[in-house]
Amino acid sequence: MAQEYSLLERVSEMPQRENLALIDLFNIKKQYDIKLLLDDVDFHLAEGERIAVVGQNGCGKSTLMQIVIGSEQPTEGRRITDQSVQIEMLAQQPRFEPSLSVREAIVNELTELQAAKKRFEELSVEIATRHDDPALQRELSAVTAYLDHHNAWSLDDKVERVLQEFKLKEYENRLVVTLSGGEQRRVALASLILKKPDVLLLDEPTNHLDVYMVKFLEDILLKEKFTLLFISHDRHFIDTIATRVLEVDNRKLISYNGGYRDYLEQKELRMQNLQKEHENLLRMLKQEEAWLAQGVRARAKRNQGRKARVYELRDQAKSNPTLIHKLRIELEREKKHFNREEGVARKKMLFDIENLYYKIGDKKLIEGFTTRILQKDKIAIVGYNGSGKSTLLKLMLGRLKPTSGVIKQGEFEIGYFDQHREMLDDSKSLLETFCPNGGDIIEVQGRNMHVFGYLKSFLFPQEFLDKKVGMLSGGEKNRVALALLLSKKVDCLILDEPTNDLDIQTINILEENLINFPGAILFVSHDRYFIDKIASKLFIFKGNGMVEESYQSYTEYLEIEEEIKELEALESEIKAQKPAAEKRVKKQTKLSYKDQRDLELLPPRIDELEAKIDELNACLANPKCYQERGLTPITEELAKVQEEYESISERYLEILELQEELEGE
Repeated sequence: MAQEYSLLERVSEMPQRENLALIDLFNIKKQYDIKLLLDDVDFHLAEGERIAVVGQNGCGKSTLMQIVIGSEQPTEGRRITDQSVQIEMLAQQPRFEPSLSVREAIVNELTELQAAKKRFEELSVEIATRHDDPALQRELSAVTAYLDHHNAWSLDDKVERVLQEFKLKEYENRLVVTLSGGEQRRVALASLILKKPDVLLLDEPTNHLDVYMVKFLEDILLKEKFTLLFISHDRHFIDTIATRVLEVDNRKLISYNGGYRDYLEQKELRMQNLQKEHENLLRMLKQEEAWLAQGVRARAKRNQGRKARVYELRDQAKSNPTLIHKLRIELEREKKHFNREEGVARKKMLFDIENLYYKIGDKKLIEGFTTRILQKDKIAIVGYNGSGKSTLLKLMLGRLKPTSGVIKQGEFEIGYFDQHREMLDDSKSLLETFCPNGGDIIEVQGRNMHVFGYLKSFLFPQEFLDKKVGMLSGGEKNRVALALLLSKKVDCLILDEPTNDLDIQTINILEENLINFPGAILFVSHDRYFIDKIASKLFIFKGNGMVEESYQSYTEYLEIEEEIKELEALESEIKAQKPAAEKRVKKQTKLSYKDQRDLELLPPRIDELEAKIDELNACLANPKCYQERGLTPITEELAKVQEEYESISERYLEILELQEELEGE
């Protein structure tokens, strides 16, 4: 939702806005009928900040975003922003022209960048004949800065990469309106990160992304130095991306510097000063921080030796490529840890899976998978979108039949949670849902509790007891479904994306219940923080039917996987260097136009620079001269001239060497 503003104006003003506040909200109040969401709050977003907005569902996070972008007006207060500031927001349900393909929909959003690049090329030609025109020089400088800011020099390559990384390449020629809602959101997100507006607003950007897509998104947001305001419940994403966390609490905005770890530490200090009614939340925060600190220290200690080997061998890579292969094999071995169960005989077996095979049409989802799932296993099922994770759950529940292989199941009770919340009846109230036979007492894991006391621990106020399930939001329905599931006395929980639509506070409650759950847990998730905290084992879906087991934390597994990819790329690069160089020499029979032009233009410029260097050195040797002109300005000028001289001299020598090679063939 960008403001109307010409490209020339935006290009010319962009450099002047660096490091300034881009958006200011003063004394904002927002009220819907009798519900007050924000009360006399201030908000300021500066260039380069990446602010995560957190808080309970329904507290006003999305409303704040709408006020920031200008699509929602505050009841009271002022919103101030320069009209040249380009603000864009990722819509929950993006809209596209029906005639556009996926690739066209992405490219269609890059018209300003393409226009700027075209203008740069025009100016480069014009300035060759009018190099003393100051207006042209100023415009060229502004357009160059604009393209630098958006890193828009190789747009075609970037479009291709984002299609690959967001798994959209196979759909690039399909009409974008024929894709699923999640796929359309990926198309919209791809467009926005390539467009790089001055301020990017994202509402749950990691929804519908697998962990590899999230990693790509994190990398590009950090590398391109985006200015961000985003809502997310993905704590790993917040910790990686955020420079500040903004909590919406009790109609106020509370700011915490840093990422999620810093937020926890600062909030704990704040909570220590509040009244006793907050003791339950403080306890959860302490557990969260203690687990996080323990996990980080342990992982850092484990990784120290491996990291040292990586850096040492990378330094030697070009002289001895076999070392890279050796390290890659070591990392592959470290990634896999089998048969580490202790006391297997003493644990009850729940599932015994032998040579499981499942395919849909010609697509293999699971091939030759054999494993055992025991009484207290806590297993995260992870991997690419569409690789078969949820399919495995349905096979274990008996809702799908394997193509071949056997799933043996012992006698035990299973509790199942899926993204469709099939256990809920929209026509029933919360009281009827938890107490179907009347009364207000619910049995929770074999002990009796008052239904309100139980639901209060899932953040439901007493007035919600008579509310129909169908009237609740998606996040509230998930909370009801999880509370209902966790009240049942079962031996095994099977959960499909349990953290979707939950706020961080509710995820903390879920985690506490799962950590204390005495039975087995199998769950599908892309939430790295949640997986690290709950899982003691991973089933990793690699694609094309391959399923790998690991006993590492998911974060550690992904770190090793990333290092292996880097080593493979380095191996390929080294192998390709010699043939590529030979091919380049063989194909080139004469100097290119640019080479020929530089061969003609550089010698006069080199002569000019040599004369200038001689002049400046002479001045530095003459006290009268450097006292008049200033010692510091002369020294700085000499350094710049020498830097240019070395650069173009090196370029000139390269062309001469190339010319000699071509003439000698």
